[in-house]
Amino acid sequence: MALVVICGQPCSGKSTAAACLSEALRQTEPEPSVRTIDETSFHLSRNQSYANMTEEKNLRGVLRSEVDRSLSKDSIVIVDSLNSIKGYRYELWCLARAAGIRYCVVHCDVDEQSCRTWNVERREREEPSYDDNIFEDLVRRFERPDSKNRWDSPLFELWPAKEGIDKSSTAMVDAVTYLTKKVDSKTRDVKILQPTIATQSARGSEANSLYEMDRATQEITNAIVEAQSRALGGPLNGVSLGPGIPTIDISRSVSLPELRRLRRTFIKLAGQTSLSGPPPPSDADSAKRMFVDYLNRELGSG
Repeated sequence: MALVVICGQPCSGKSTAAACLSEALRQTEPEPSVRTIDETSFHLSRNQSYANMTEEKNLRGVLRSEVDRSLSKDSIVIVDSLNSIKGYRYELWCLARAAGIRYCVVHCDVDEQSCRTWNVERREREEPSYDDNIFEDLVRRFERPDSKNRWDSPLFELWPAKEGIDKSSTAMVDAVTYLTKKVDSKTRDVKILQPTIATQSARGSEANSLYEMDRATQEITNAIVEAQSRALGGPLNGVSLGPGIPTIDISRSVSLPELRRLRRTFIKLAGQTSLSGPPPPSDADSAKRMFVDYLNRELGSG
């Protein structure tokens, strides 16, 4: 029936907003089936989930997969998480489009200092909170929703620090109305997303795309092993893969088990992404460029 994406800075009142919206929806007639998906559903710690980019990517993958399994035309799914990356909100929008349901974003707009204060207060009460370094990193990387973007529209904005969170607030009432209003051929203020040909054909071409991904990543792994063998244990000044493919920027020795682990993780991430949007590239060169970019990030940060 609908997908609702709650977004905002850490400690901005998102879970309170999700609970308030869920309660307001259950008070409508006929009462809809409402489910909230969040980190606590999987017993995930905030600090552990956002400790580094790998953990954060894994968290988004878990939440996205659960949303994909839960969407239907008979229920409303609320995603209660940071949802701070616009690219991730786009992926969730793609899931809603593929399911042919309504979609909206609820933004808890709170100034950074208020969020910091609430985080400290939660820590003092021994409630779930963020370590200071993780909190500051998340604040810095937050990408505000913009109603001009289709994946941020319609956008309902709450101001918890100024107005609190209440079922009677204008934004909450408008969101409930949008999510529960009956639609017909004359309805113009409620948009039901429609699957496109690209959305419907994406899963059909996924197998071929992942085959090319597997073959391309194996070629790159072999090239790295061969280059290290020629260097006889000495330093590498990058590994060149030919025209059109970026150089692999590695200067240290990378073991074969580590390369295999990176390759498996990359293919797994590519498969998760294909669930919510276009499949991985079906041509070898594009797959190689993606894998090289991934290796440069992972090996560079190591």
